[in-house]
Amino acid sequence: MTGPPPPVAAARRAVRRALAGLPAGALVLVACSGGADSLALAGATAFAAPRCGLRAGGVTVDHGLQAGSAARAAAVADRLRALGLDPVTAPAVEVGRSGGPEGAARSARYAALDAAADRAGAAAVLLGHTRDDQAETVLLRLARGSGARSLAGMAPAVGRYLRPFLGLDRATVHAACAAMGLDPWDDPHNADPAYARSRVRHGALPALERDLGPGVAAALARTADLLRDDADALDSWAGRAARTAARGPGGLDAAALADLPRAVRTRVLRGAALAAGCPAGALTAGHVAELDRLVADWRGQGAIDLPGGRRARRAEGRVVFSAPPPP
Repeated sequence: MTGPPPPVAAARRAVRRALAGLPAGALVLVACSGGADSLALAGATAFAAPRCGLRAGGVTVDHGLQAGSAARAAAVADRLRALGLDPVTAPAVEVGRSGGPEGAARSARYAALDAAADRAGAAAVLLGHTRDDQAETVLLRLARGSGARSLAGMAPAVGRYLRPFLGLDRATVHAACAAMGLDPWDDPHNADPAYARSRVRHGALPALERDLGPGVAAALARTADLLRDDADALDSWAGRAARTAARGPGGLDAAALADLPRAVRTRVLRGAALAAGCPAGALTAGHVAELDRLVADWRGQGAIDLPGGRRARRAEGRVVFSAPPPP
């Protein structure tokens, strides 16, 4: 008796590994756009989840960004039901403008996925990102001058979200989709040069592969894995250091911070600023560098204005975070 084609076997194996440890009878939802990656994930999950003692459903989000999007979402939902997934929903969202077109669509999509998971009581939501998606993410963030945590890319598991295919290349996943007889939809946005990820996918990464040799995508994904380990270790160290340096509400002992490596110290300072109420999206590396000067380059400078109407100053050997006094 022959088994499934190797790409299908690889996809099913990846899903089984991702689902290991979930409680028996739990519901998992596959986030599916109808593209080859997420459709292959739906097919692999429909096969693997029942064999793991789990229930499998699906969600396809209608972003409303293209003509006929509602009909396409309905067709994807029908395809998921035909695979045996239940429940299946197709929520429509309104995409805003904050964060640019890609960021706004992503925010709306995750909000819809969270709401669908909450309503269904799902233990996990599966996403179809592949190793090639990981490489694109690392390259995009590298171009922005990001730190280790950001360059660590997408994690295999974050809260309820699982990414079973991060260890598989896109070609294998697409081959699995074809071998399962699934007909994917090609989103024209994926080839639109107006989007940064599309330019990386169709221009930058192929150019690197051509000029540096094959294996660049795999190397970038491997770099993300290594940086994730480093970032996890540094974050853990910073957490312990923050507890040791704490001096009263909103205060940190400057001398205790000065003994730390800069990579750990800046993590402590950033965490303290966030805890004081600074919005994460508005707190920049420049703000953190100025906070670090209160410790590593102290020359009597005044208070530092931070996002969210917060301030930081050095007083009596402490770095203190607070709201500014009323006018």
